Amino acid sequence: MDDAGLWKQIAEGDGEAFDAFYRECAPRIRSFLRHYLAHQQAAEDVMQDTFTEIWRRPRGYDSRRGSLRAYVFGIARKQAAEWWRRQRPEQEAESGEPGVCATEACSLVADAFSHLTAEQRLLLWLREVEGHSYNELASILEIPVGTVRSRLFCAREALRTIWREVPAAKGDYR
Repeated sequence: MDDAGLWKQIAEGDGEAFDAFYRECAPRIRSFLRHYLAHQQAAEDVMQDTFTEIWRRPRGYDSRRGSLRAYVFGIARKQAAEWWRRQRPEQEAESGEPGVCATEACSLVADAFSHLTAEQRLLLWLREVEGHSYNELASILEIPVGTVRSRLFCAREALRTIWREVPAAKGDYR
């Protein structure tokens, strides 16, 4: 089923359509939020808030403006931004729970990623892990495509700089 058809079912209150949509999208949204927020429980809460918002206001999606997936990631990003705004300054400085990494390479990449700003992590995650196009990123972030390109360039450069500064302990992963 296409995005418009699925959204029509959800907008009409079809619980089964929403449940299927939730089961398909929730793991990706949760993973995205864990990297963006760096707090596992906060990611879980924000993911639930995202889908609650979709269920409560099912008229927000317009298939002419982009994909359903981009729309959902946009809502998740806005919910995460709201979560950050509600935090006290001392809570923002705390690091979240460490991610589960089975390999040294994964741990090194996660460490490098943790030195990026939240916006840089967001952009790189959505582009490189989730595979969103520049147009989808522009829609999710509500910024022009040219701005997406320049910010991605800066985020990649920042990651390269961080990666070069990691001690030689990273061995062959360079």
